[in-house]
Amino acid sequence: MLDSYDLLPAVREFAQREHLLLIDGEWVPASDGGQIDVIDPASGGVLTKVAAATADDVDRAVEAAARARHGKWGKLSASRRAKLLWAIADLIDQHADELAQLESLDTGKPILEARWGDIAGAAAEFRYFAGWCTKWTGEVLPISSGEFLTYTRREPVGVVGAITAWNFPMLLAVWKIAPALATGNTIVLKPSEVTPLTCLRLGELIQDAGVPDGVVNIVPGYGHIAGAAIANHPKVNKISFTGSKRTGRQLMIAAAEDFKRITLELGGKSPNIVFADADIQAAVRGAMAGIFFNQGEVCAAGSRLFVERSRFDELVDGIVGGAEKLKARQGAGVDPATKIGPLVSKEHMDRVLGYIEKGRSEGAELLTGGGVNADAGSGFFVEPTVFVGKDELTIAREEIFGPVLTVLPFDDLDEVAERANRTTYGLAAGIWTSDLRRALKLAHRLEAGTVWINSYNMFDASSPWGGFKQSGIGREKGRYALEAYTEVKSVWVNLEESDA
Repeated sequence: MLDSYDLLPAVREFAQREHLLLIDGEWVPASDGGQIDVIDPASGGVLTKVAAATADDVDRAVEAAARARHGKWGKLSASRRAKLLWAIADLIDQHADELAQLESLDTGKPILEARWGDIAGAAAEFRYFAGWCTKWTGEVLPISSGEFLTYTRREPVGVVGAITAWNFPMLLAVWKIAPALATGNTIVLKPSEVTPLTCLRLGELIQDAGVPDGVVNIVPGYGHIAGAAIANHPKVNKISFTGSKRTGRQLMIAAAEDFKRITLELGGKSPNIVFADADIQAAVRGAMAGIFFNQGEVCAAGSRLFVERSRFDELVDGIVGGAEKLKARQGAGVDPATKIGPLVSKEHMDRVLGYIEKGRSEGAELLTGGGVNADAGSGFFVEPTVFVGKDELTIAREEIFGPVLTVLPFDDLDEVAERANRTTYGLAAGIWTSDLRRALKLAHRLEAGTVWINSYNMFDASSPWGGFKQSGIGREKGRYALEAYTEVKSVWVNLEESDA
């Protein structure tokens, strides 16, 4: 199967090798010998196998992380931690082409997106948080009575259980690992069992960088086994999760048992809003990037496109034409000619096709796409799909997580603000207009953690990421992420002289 792809030798070797768990600095099999097939989404064939962590494996990983927290890692200076994070970033850069091919092979995403989005972004995150190691400080407090020196300390929360989704495997893991390490924590990471390969390769690079044993442990496995074991372990002090609302609720219940700290990023049904005075060609490109980037397997996908009625037909025509051109460039992600890849699995493809059929049955107007693109290959290829619909349709309310766009006309700002907010989600939103005053007025009314104006899907290590309402709790990225990985301690020193 891999013979049909033009891969680097290191990628070919890694992709075919059976993979183990990283626990306390050693690569070990699952305690029961269990394994999981890793599937190539472009062909449907098995790439390799990875060990499936058990609850016992998670327990060993958590114990290793707890020891490391109070061992050599806990004694390292902030500047030494910064050097290690910078070293990891350098190694990611050195192996960037290899990591990009591996990510593309495992997820199906186009190689250029993997190289310049996922992998370059991961290196940037480590460098950004390396800078915070020596700058995340406490403060001296002005006490109102008595003679005291009173100051605060920022201390690590402890062992972090990180559970990540399959759509941006390495990048989402780094969003959790980098701030956790910068603030002195240790990690037990459970990458998705669907796309674990780059996280395992990252584990090797972390070891090569010189991070002490046990600081980062990687235990791919099933959510109901390995994920549940992390959530329920008494020595896990914090959970950081990216994934579905259903799993997020289960994790909140588990965290409540012993009051674990928790941050959640749980998806979205994001509005992308185009006013009549917008640069329509730019808006077409932005709308397409908003829904077809990464095959639409993006939490922030702009899957609800609101277009002011007077320019509705013009913009829709542009998107339909663009989608049809995109379909002609659909194929295996590792092929540099590919512009849109397969969905990650047959199960997910069937789910997306089910939503498309529901759109048809509920009366949405299908303009293009709507089926499997057999010309792209034997894998899980769903055509770029565009509907015209209404707010109450299932495809306009529920997160599809695929290349399926619902276009909706509107007439004025007040109307579109209310309709855009008529959702249980609140992760992101886009606004397209030449009137900056109107853009800011609407941006302040939208219930979303990130609002892009005349752009979409823009990210930076310094910018916080997270959602309102049922899109999650807390923020990742930027200085805001550091709050979630530290505890604040007040220290009081009595400076008054004794009367004795």
